[in-house]
Amino acid sequence: MKILHTESSCGWGGQEIRILDEAHGMSLRGHSVAIVAPREARIYGAALKRGLSAGALPIVRKDLGGLLAMRRWLQAHPVDIVNSHSSTDSWLAALACATLARAPALVRTRHISASIPNNLPTRWLYRSATRHIVTTGESLRLQLVRDNRIPPERITSVPTGIDSARFVPGERNAARRSTGLPSERRLVGIVATLRSWKGHRYLIEAVHRLPGNVGLVIVGDGPQRRNIESKIRELDMSERTWIAGNQDDVLPWLQSLDVFALP
Repeated sequence: MKILHTESSCGWGGQEIRILDEAHGMSLRGHSVAIVAPREARIYGAALKRGLSAGALPIVRKDLGGLLAMRRWLQAHPVDIVNSHSSTDSWLAALACATLARAPALVRTRHISASIPNNLPTRWLYRSATRHIVTTGESLRLQLVRDNRIPPERITSVPTGIDSARFVPGERNAARRSTGLPSERRLVGIVATLRSWKGHRYLIEAVHRLPGNVGLVIVGDGPQRRNIESKIRELDMSERTWIAGNQDDVLPWLQSLDVFALP
């Protein structure tokens, strides 16, 4: 089977990592898989580094240039399935497919819980243009059924998997030495892009109420970093909070924690 993943976002987080992991996994199973994204998007370079087939397209915005580029790519590289992942590339892929005589099936993956409008164009995208919808969790599937009245048989929840062979408990003191985290504290941590809906604020407030020997570890980066740092200073938690930023290998950070939390 020939599969194309599309991603218009230039950000980096769990969504992009999942796309790469799925593309790699499907390639190992014998499928032909490619990824198209803006040249400046981090996922484009990351796909090439992992040996995946990747194409650079101007699909950051919903405009005619992006639509024509998507259509030309699909004409030159016929595929069986297009799996779109963000709003812009989903619209461009849907419109491109709608203009092709032999269009591939479009599958829309929803990674986030942000609401989608109930207007006519969006109903067309989710009910007609897409062959099927995948959500990264059951709550997202139920949200689309409840709030957007999408027939439940059109949506499948496929939670993001964990590589159980890699993510195993390790020796905590050794992990803390490798990350530079203190060995004497109890540590609560989160690994997530710093966005408002990830709940970092609630976790900071919760750890603030715990005894002073409990520290907080925040792994990740994103648009909410300044607000999170401001909240930490407001609650006078700078001495017991560690913001690690993005980490290519989060395993030692997870192994350093006493408690992992995702509010």
